[in-house]
Amino acid sequence: MDNISIKKVGREVLFIPTSSGNPRNGEGSFIRLKNGSIMFGYTEFLGSSWNDDADARIACVVSADEGETWSERKVLFEKPKNTKNIMSLSFLRMNNGDIGAFYIVKNTDGTDKIVFTRSADEAQSWSEPISCMDCLDVQDYFVLNNDRVLRLKSGRIIFAVARHTVLTECDDFMPGEVCFFISDDDGATWQKTAAELKCPFENNPDGYEEPGLYELADGRIWCYIRTSIGFQFEAFSSDDGITWSIPEPNLFFSSPCSPMLVKDCGNVTAAVFNPVPEHALRKEELWGRTPYALAISTDKGKTYNREKLFYLEDDPENGYCYPAVIECEGGFLVAYYHSNNSGICLNSTKIIKIMYEEIL
Repeated sequence: MDNISIKKVGREVLFIPTSSGNPRNGEGSFIRLKNGSIMFGYTEFLGSSWNDDADARIACVVSADEGETWSERKVLFEKPKNTKNIMSLSFLRMNNGDIGAFYIVKNTDGTDKIVFTRSADEAQSWSEPISCMDCLDVQDYFVLNNDRVLRLKSGRIIFAVARHTVLTECDDFMPGEVCFFISDDDGATWQKTAAELKCPFENNPDGYEEPGLYELADGRIWCYIRTSIGFQFEAFSSDDGITWSIPEPNLFFSSPCSPMLVKDCGNVTAAVFNPVPEHALRKEELWGRTPYALAISTDKGKTYNREKLFYLEDDPENGYCYPAVIECEGGFLVAYYHSNNSGICLNSTKIIKIMYEEIL
């Protein structure tokens, strides 16, 4: 990154800071409403702890002018009784026009489940959530990142999760492995496919974490995977997610242990990621999640190059992660965690607006 000139793009249109009793805001998803507005839902942590299993619910804000201004926040989903929290939201427009919402429910026994609910009245009311994981006999620790549920051209809905087996005897987790959940009836029922991607490095305690999916123009599905091995790893499926190639590192997407997101925005494909992996001369603060970069593909994710590589954030004293993306008029919006000079990477949420004229 030091021997090439990188342009910074985007401008801030919303900042959702933390406050007393609200130590963390983030991991959200966008949805375009039928009236043309854009809604952004995000996890709102409550109390004094910002840890993943702390008290949290899901809130939202709405923009009626393509992200330029935003409404006051309101609560979208309260956590159920006898759970630790709900978090990590993904929106998806359903075939019948409903809004679908997916999020993690963290249970008091240390296990997780991913649930799905839908709204027929543009997020004014929601159906009773159903578990996407009733097909499993064992409930482990599952991670579905925000803004990650994908509908394929075939109509199938698919998402990838990192599954960590819970070791109850020592209150710890096994290294992550990637597994896949699909629905062929627009979310009514779910099944786990037989495929599981396991990290081959036995001495790596993290394994494969926080996977994402993107459908390429040739119909293959690209699965990109967070690792602590210096790169995003990747695997491919040619049969709508049933079988997968052996994961390998993607040498363009160097990375610390931090998630990437790839989404279409008009005629370009945007990949948001942290480009600098951990190394011997690097400061360890904020988990290495700085700077923040945007890579643009003009052939629907097939190729990326340095000529279309941009900074979203370049302040080394702050950290940035867990993006969400949606197209807007003339460009697209990107939301992500911003440490906001707090020393805590998972802190506030920043939304920026990037115009196509900045990157093309």
